[in-house]
This record gives sequence, C-alpha cells and structure tokens, in this order.
Amino acid sequence: MTIDRAAIRGWSARQNRLGRRRALPVLVCGTLSGVAAVGQAWCMAGILAHALAAGRSGMLDPRVLTPPLLLFAFLAVTRAVLQGAGEVAAASAGVAGRRRLRAEVLQAVLRTGPRLLRQRHTGEVAALAVDRIEALDGFFSRWIPAATLAMVVPALVLFAVAVAQPRAALILLLCGVSVPVAQALFGIGAAVASRRQFLALSRLQVRFLDRIRGIATIVLFGQADAEAERLRIAADELRRRTMQVLRVAFLSSAALDLAMATALVAIALMDGRSLLAGGATSSWVGGLLVPRSLFALLLVPEFFAPLRAFALAYQDRMQVSGAAEQVLPLLGEAGEQAAEAPAAPAAPAVRTVVAYSVSVAFEGVSFSWDPARGRTLDDVSFRIPAQETLVLAGPSGSGKSTLIEMLLGFVRPDSGRITLNGADLDSIVPAALAQMTSWIGQKPVLFAGTLRDNVLFARPDATEAELRSALRAAAVESFLDVLPAGIDTVIGEGGFGLSGGQAQRVAVARAFLKNAPLLLLDEPTAHLDPGTEREILDSMRRLAVGRTVLLATHSVAAHSFSGRRVDLNQGRLLGRGGSAREMTA
Repeated sequence: MTIDRAAIRGWSARQNRLGRRRALPVLVCGTLSGVAAVGQAWCMAGILAHALAAGRSGMLDPRVLTPPLLLFAFLAVTRAVLQGAGEVAAASAGVAGRRRLRAEVLQAVLRTGPRLLRQRHTGEVAALAVDRIEALDGFFSRWIPAATLAMVVPALVLFAVAVAQPRAALILLLCGVSVPVAQALFGIGAAVASRRQFLALSRLQVRFLDRIRGIATIVLFGQADAEAERLRIAADELRRRTMQVLRVAFLSSAALDLAMATALVAIALMDGRSLLAGGATSSWVGGLLVPRSLFALLLVPEFFAPLRAFALAYQDRMQVSGAAEQVLPLLGEAGEQAAEAPAAPAAPAVRTVVAYSVSVAFEGVSFSWDPARGRTLDDVSFRIPAQETLVLAGPSGSGKSTLIEMLLGFVRPDSGRITLNGADLDSIVPAALAQMTSWIGQKPVLFAGTLRDNVLFARPDATEAELRSALRAAAVESFLDVLPAGIDTVIGEGGFGLSGGQAQRVAVARAFLKNAPLLLLDEPTAHLDPGTEREILDSMRRLAVGRTVLLATHSVAAHSFSGRRVDLNQGRLLGRGGSAREMTA
C-alpha cells in the first residue's frame, strides 16, 4: 500500500496534538525552571561583580553577598525540584502516548483479524507493535516538550538579556537562529537514516525468527554455517545503518556547540573592548557594565540549553514519520475490513448465532495457496446443520486444515462463499467470529503461566464453579493431584511440563469453558497413544453435544464420532455418504 505524504503529515500532527495535552506539566515545569535560571544568573552576576570590585579594593562585604547567595541557593533548590518534576511528567507522557498508540495498533490487528498474519510476517507485526512504538517514547516524552520549550525559554532569556545588554541579545538572536537552520538540514538525512535503520532491524528480526523456527531443518540439511553467515550479514547491515543515524546526530550536536561558542566569544570580546575603553575607574564599568556583561555571559548556556534539548530530540521526531509508514497501512487494512462488513445487518445475526446455534455452509469454494501448484480446494460444497457433526476425512495434504482455516478467518476463498446461519463469513467481524468459535488442533497453544490462567484464557470472567465444571468435563481433574500445586501449577511455554494428553485435555477444558456454538477439531488426537486418544475423544463427544462440529481427521478412532462423513482428496469431495460409523465400517 502506497502511503500519501499528506496522510503521514496528518497522522504525525494528530500524535503531536494528542501528546501535547499530556506534556503540559512538562512545559510548565520547564518554563518556571527557565525563570529560575534567569534569577540565578542575575544573583551570580552580582556576586562575581562584587568579588571583582573587592579584589581591586581589598574590601569584601559579607552583608552585600549574603542576600544574593541565599536567593541563589533557594532558586537552585527550586529549579532542581522543577526539573525532577518535569522528568517525571515527561516519563508519564511517554508512557501514556505509547500505551494509547499501542492500543490503536492492537485494535487494528483485532479488527483485521487473523488474515493479517497471512499478509504480514508475525515478526513484522511484533516489531511494529513493540519496537517501533517503543521507539516513539522520545517523541512523546522529549520532542513534544522540547519543541515548545525551545521557543519559550530562549525568548524569555533573550528578553532578560535585552533589558541588560541589548547588543548581547542581538548576538544571541543571530546565533540562535542558525541552530534550527542546521537542524533542518541535518534532519533530512536523519529521517532517511532512521527509516533505513528500522527496515534493517525488521529484516533481521524476521530472518532470526524464521531461522529459529526452522532450526531443526537447517541443521538436518547442513545449512547451519550458511544461515549463520546470512544472519551476520543482516546484523552488520543493522550496525552500519545505526552508525549512520549516530553520525547525523553528532553533526547536529556539533552545529549547536559551534553556535554557542560563537555567542560566548562575541559577547566576551564586545564587552571586553568596552571595559578597556571605559577604564578601570569608570563608574560605568564599576556600576553597570561588569554585572550586566557577566549576566549576559552566564545566560548564554541557558539560552542554548533548550535548543540543545531540541536538537537531541530532533531524531525522536524523525521516528514518527517512520512509524506512520508502518502504522498507516495497518490502520488502512483495518479500515477496509470494517468498511467491507455491513455493520448494521451483521450485528443481530452474530448475536443470534452466539446465543443459540450456528449452521455452516460451503458453496462452491475454491482456493489455491500457490497457483503454480494447482488448487488446494476445488469447488467444495457441503452443509453442516446446526448442532450436528460433520467428520471430514482424507489424507494429509487433502485440504482439510485449509477448510478449517477459512472458518477461523485466516484465509478467504478465491471463489465461492462460506456462510454461518446464512450470513456471509466476510460480513462477520473477526471479534464476533472468534467469540462464536472454539478450535482444538494437533498441538494446543499453551503459554508460560499457571494451569488456571491457561484455562481461563478462554473466558477470563468465568466463575470458580464454571472453571471447576469445565475441568471435570475435560477430565483435567484426573491429573491435578499429581501436579505440585494443582491447578495453580506453573507450566512452561508450549505446555512444557505436561504430557501431550494432559495438554490436549487443557485445550478441551478451554472449549468447555468458552461454550461457543461452533467447534472446529483439526486432527485433535494426532500423535497420541490409543488409550489417551480414546479418553480425549470421550471428552470431545461430551463437548460436541448441542454444538455444530467440524472434525477433520484421518484417525480411524475419531471416525467413531456420530455424524455425517465426507471424504476429501486433493481438494475435491469424493463422497457425501451416511454416518461416520457406517462409512468406517
């Protein structure tokens, strides 16, 4: 999808506007800190001027020094408190901005549904939701406050210097104007370097994830060294792109340092000539010029400090353009998905399906993963009445799993259509489709956590009684006693610590707890021993009661499921005969 530059600017402006609201406390603290800095400079200028005068006369009066010293100390403490509060507020603004943006992205992923994972690599989606949005922390916490403070605080300092030393204020103004010009020039290169760096990072993440998933195959075919070399090349590309970003940042910092050094030297030379011309005994020198010159010199770092923060945060601003190029296509896909679904008619149908029962119909469905390899499904048509079971039999590669993936919303047919209760599957939003569907595959998806959390994942708001009922129905209670902490035992990623049969029982318990009207079973007893398979199938028969069930299997034992059976071979239906038991016999 081609992204319009105007759309990127509009999205960036929206993020800026929303982030500025949360950054208001940072702006207040930064402005008050600038006022305190002006006060500190005035106190220090008076102290140094009196010390210089005392050095010539030999008379240092503590009564003159005490008030400015006390005021300086008070302002120093006040400024420290303001800066600390500003840092806390900036961190909170960054957290809020990232949380809001990540929620938008995740909602877009949910609206788009599982088809997104067929269109985009999971590593790319993860990099966007985690790394790319995490990189925007500086935009919300540093850039947005710095962009405003870079105008407010220097203007405040410039006004104070103009009152004391108009010529020094003119020098500061000229040197200060040169900084944004340099930032704009270097910013173009920074934006390009940032985009290239994130692209290199995404490529490395995707390659690394793919290789980890296929590590056994890589080792089996003796390609470990070759793949390691390819990963090294990708990592080296990321290193070079990162160094390019840093190089641009260093050039930007050098331009600001040069401007500040120029201002210091110019003001010092100008006032130095005035001191020499006025003479050491001049009342102009002793009364006004020395403290005002010192005041102007002391405020030079304070004038450039917000500009330095602005320069350091400029790279953070470049991140938002790169993020827009990644986020807007996703939001666009979600928007197109929502636009395709007629919201008003679909909602009542979805509520009816979820509350009661669902019928499924495939009408002339054809699909191909790769056109060069021919059709995976070829004009498949069948119907599953509500609360009935269909056993889909066939060898591996016949297209059984593809049919289930279509019902789950992972892929769309190339031709034909799929309906639930007469409503086109594409008209049902992914969240509603997920609510009405339970799926159990060959290997249940279990995550690191307690057994309780893994079962409640299906319905987090379930009561303890409902949870216990699901555990009994799935025969999970039969092995809870042997676990160290029962249902609160912590298991590893992928169900590490449980046997294959125990993990499958957890998946069945999830389905009982979810209580969805449509049950999809994709080779649920594969790789189980015959005894465990019989026990799992008994639980699944209880689970199938009152539900619409599609069971894809080539297991003879699974064909004992009551219901109609159809055979699928090379993507075509071969038979639409009687019950599964009759066909097996």
